[in-house]
Amino acid sequence: MSTYLINHLRIPGGVPNEAGLSYLEQVEATVHPYGGKWLAQGEGDVVEGAWPGSVVLIEFPTRADAENWYNSPEYQAILPLRTNNAISDIILIDSLAADFTVAGFAKQVRAAVAAASTAS
Repeated sequence: MSTYLINHLRIPGGVPNEAGLSYLEQVEATVHPYGGKWLAQGEGDVVEGAWPGSVVLIEFPTRADAENWYNSPEYQAILPLRTNNAISDIILIDSLAADFTVAGFAKQVRAAVAAASTAS
């Protein structure tokens, strides 16, 4: 099951400084050994709400691959180049099962709510 890294990225001044550029030049080499690949990067078109900054979307083959990359000595060595020069909110989220439906999810929630109300 794939895991996705989503980075809500804000770069002060909008243009990476020298350290930020150094990070960009090195980060890809740390991701590839863990099967990571960039799926999207850049400023999106905000259609609802607010989203200052850019987004980075990377896919990893598994959650373990994503976590192993993030915690790898190679990535940890360059991590301060990003964290000291940009604002990032990073999450990992797993892909859904092939048979997932939103209606099915709603059904599960309704069943759980009903079970909780009859138990109390």
